Amino acid sequence: MTNRREFLKESTAAVAAGGAVAFFPWTRKAFANQAKNDRPGVGCIGVGGMGTGDAREMARYGDVLAVCDVDEKHVLRAKHDQHISAGKADAYEDYQRVLERDDVDVVSIATPDHWHSKICVEALAAGKHVFCQKPLTLTVDEGRLIREAVNKHQKVFQVGTQQRSQINLFLTAVAMCHDGRLGEIKRVQAAIGGAPGSDKFQKTTPPPNLDWDKWLGQAPLVDYIPQRCHGTFRWWYEYSGGKLTDWGAHHVDIATWGIGMDGLGQGPTTIGGTATHPVPFENGHPTEDDRFNTATAFSVSCQYPGGVELVIRHDTDNGVLFEGTKGRIFVNRGKLVGKPVDDLKSNPLPEDALVKLYRGKPLEGHKANFFRVIREGGLPVSDVFSHIQALNTCHLANIAIRLDRTLTWDAEKEQILGDDEANSLLSRPQRAGYEVEA
Repeated sequence: MTNRREFLKESTAAVAAGGAVAFFPWTRKAFANQAKNDRPGVGCIGVGGMGTGDAREMARYGDVLAVCDVDEKHVLRAKHDQHISAGKADAYEDYQRVLERDDVDVVSIATPDHWHSKICVEALAAGKHVFCQKPLTLTVDEGRLIREAVNKHQKVFQVGTQQRSQINLFLTAVAMCHDGRLGEIKRVQAAIGGAPGSDKFQKTTPPPNLDWDKWLGQAPLVDYIPQRCHGTFRWWYEYSGGKLTDWGAHHVDIATWGIGMDGLGQGPTTIGGTATHPVPFENGHPTEDDRFNTATAFSVSCQYPGGVELVIRHDTDNGVLFEGTKGRIFVNRGKLVGKPVDDLKSNPLPEDALVKLYRGKPLEGHKANFFRVIREGGLPVSDVFSHIQALNTCHLANIAIRLDRTLTWDAEKEQILGDDEANSLLSRPQRAGYEVEA
């Protein structure tokens, strides 16, 4: 059997020879809310780099009435962005001011990860439809709270895992898995890069444009370090989960979708592996506070019912490799390759294969799908329920490598069996005044 790198080398050569083609055209259907009085009001909370991009897209489908960020530079830049509101949106530091507005129907949330759940739950309670960037949660318990809030308030919730809308790549790969083109899937490898290590960082005074206390939110109150904040916050367990939740939220999502393990009560049975961290750990917690602390390298094996193995590992071949009894395919944001892919030219997928994955909606862009579901009802392609199932696997992988042991998981009860210390990491202490409450 060829190994992963040999397979990718062979597949890349096939692509160069013309073996891979686009099988499904992008429909680019126009969104129906074009009339001025039919455009929802949008509030954008968190308008750094990703948030600004999201706000610009939101402005295609609704009127951006409010922008919000705890960094004054970010919020003023977004306010005056010609592609967002050209100065017409109101600017806020406090997101609750956005949620109080009756004319805001939809909120886009692109804050650091540790703020997602609190704002999401409160936005749903305020009657808003929610688009939130991934990874959605900081802990497994936060996923429960968001899921309960979505069920209670019955608003549309789309997660920013846009790979689910890449029709000629990831969506086609999942459809092939579901259509039996690979036979019985035995193994999936999700390859993602490792988080950076570093030397010690210097503690300093926050810049005057940044409200450091509010940026920290539920996380522990610590001295300001620039590398804890914009752009590099994901390399600290206090605010995120390193590459295991950064890229894992994308690739593990595709992997679990492909093997049909993305439903409620589904998940791995055991999770274990090895990792390298840039700081020492004690009882699952980093012992130094002045350098990045998420894993720089890792290999985690997740065993699923039916004998399917998902391997999540640090690798330069970023992407997802599905291996079945009839063949294997590799997919990432640049290619979909493998013999079963070549076979689609003579034996294409059923016409409705991709539409089924899109819950019967037209095959259009990620945010177009979100606004269509707001108008028509149903579930968006990247629904909160399947995302939480995939992200729980990422959180469990982090717990396993932080404690350096294999975990046994009850996916139905969402509990780690026989391990109180590991279960304690399913949630985090929350700083007074910033608690996440349903």
